[in-house]
Amino acid sequence: MCEDSNDDILKYVQARASDFHPSHNIYYILDEKYPTMKPFKEIVPFMKESRICKSLTEQHKCYESHVRTFWSSVRYDEKEKTIYSAVRMKDEKEKDIDLEVKFTVDDVRRVLDLKDNDNDPIIIPERLSKGFWFRMGYTGHVNDKYIKSRFCRPYKFMVHCVVHALSRRKGAYEETSDYIMNIIACLVLKRPYNISQVIFNHMVDNIRGEKYIMYPRFIQMLLDDQVPNLPKDPEDELKLHHMDSETLKRLDKYKGLKPEQEPGVKGMIGKIKKKDYVAPEDDQWRHAESNSEDETDKLKDMVEKKLRFWYERDEKKRKRTPKISPKVITLKVVIKGKIGKQESSERFVDTSFEYDSNNINVCVAEPTKKKSPPRLVDEHVIPPTDMIQQGVDLLNVSLKII
Repeated sequence: MCEDSNDDILKYVQARASDFHPSHNIYYILDEKYPTMKPFKEIVPFMKESRICKSLTEQHKCYESHVRTFWSSVRYDEKEKTIYSAVRMKDEKEKDIDLEVKFTVDDVRRVLDLKDNDNDPIIIPERLSKGFWFRMGYTGHVNDKYIKSRFCRPYKFMVHCVVHALSRRKGAYEETSDYIMNIIACLVLKRPYNISQVIFNHMVDNIRGEKYIMYPRFIQMLLDDQVPNLPKDPEDELKLHHMDSETLKRLDKYKGLKPEQEPGVKGMIGKIKKKDYVAPEDDQWRHAESNSEDETDKLKDMVEKKLRFWYERDEKKRKRTPKISPKVITLKVVIKGKIGKQESSERFVDTSFEYDSNNINVCVAEPTKKKSPPRLVDEHVIPPTDMIQQGVDLLNVSLKII
């Protein structure tokens, strides 16, 4: 492997399409010949052959107006299990029109080529997920946050790629979520897992919450699949970054650790090692005849967190809290007169009367404000180099003042 040079890296990057939103839905060039890939190349063949390869590597150009229009006009039909939205088009008279688009889990599955089905689970036992991570050589404690820097380099690279490409987050890419741990465990153990449904669920959550531009690359892929003749303005292109040499150099380092303190190199396991690997039975993460180090001791202190993709909440069997407080009667009271120095108009407040045998307590509370409708939130991400430069500029100004 030759040493990197800026010219070589620039030529290599220019030879490939460049697509990436600054903080979300990154794609990766899984190429053993890529500069600085040497510490991670052991894991690359498995990732290239995995069913998430397209979602990791698809270099799909995104257009800001299409993605923004989609998320600003999107709605979800619970009965039909369908996401509806619109894209802006031109009609025969060159007038702007909104064209409806809709898609389901099946569309996500087909466009991203995830090769799962509706019968595959989205929830697996927490013990299975964590036990597998320790089998990969994870060096943290069973009840701590699970972060990628506690793996040896090949596994660290794999976790990094999956988190950036499939995570619903806008940041905090060092930490992994329950569903990311499930995805990696099921891919390596060759277990079924409905990744398409997980992605779709996160889109629905975004619709119901304070919307941001989630999964821009996936959204553009879905839109182009349904409307192949979407207008594409080069000036409207949403420049998305990709994995580069600096990314790999950062992944090759363990901040704050001496070489002897770094996680030891762990051998490849599961489907990474054998293409014809068969998943263990009974929710186990290893075969009984495996002679590698047992992880049971590391799991003995595990406290279940009961997160969304590790624990299925039974909505039908909610525990009802016993009635211990007296009946409360809520009335509407009209208050007229002065409030401070201003003459008030009629003002309604909720007044609750709580009665017991000894006295009457009156509680007055202001009416709650109506919640504003969800709005599309832009992500503003400052590159590390710009942050450093801003710090230098600020220091120079401070020195001049002194």
